[in-house]
Amino acid sequence: MGQAAKVLQLFKTLHRTRQQVFKNDTRALEAARIKINEEFKSNKNETSSKKIEELIKIGSDVELLLRTSVIQGIHTDHNTLRCSGGSLSCLQGSTKEQRAQLLAEQDSDEKSGVSLMGTPLIGS
Repeated sequence: MGQAAKVLQLFKTLHRTRQQVFKNDTRALEAARIKINEEFKSNKNETSSKKIEELIKIGSDVELLLRTSVIQGIHTDHNTLRCSGGSLSCLQGSTKEQRAQLLAEQDSDEKSGVSLMGTPLIGS
């Protein structure tokens, strides 16, 4: 497969993954759409085959991380958190302390201010 076809395939795959991972979260969907489009647009004039392959690798890694590592938590009541997405699944049957630890880790990541794509985290 040629490089142009690989780039187009990656672009489409990232957008499909974005739609799955951030489904029902319009802010995250829009922010991810903008970021993906900006990244591809900023590199559209790249001519170096080596650099294009590096960018394809980075994009593929981001897609994998989005698909396997991003979870979304929804408070359903005071002591219940429903999670979706990612390989961590839902922590079903987890204790209040385990859920609190997950939220603390997420909060710690947010305080770093950087997402997997190198931009400020979406949300809060």
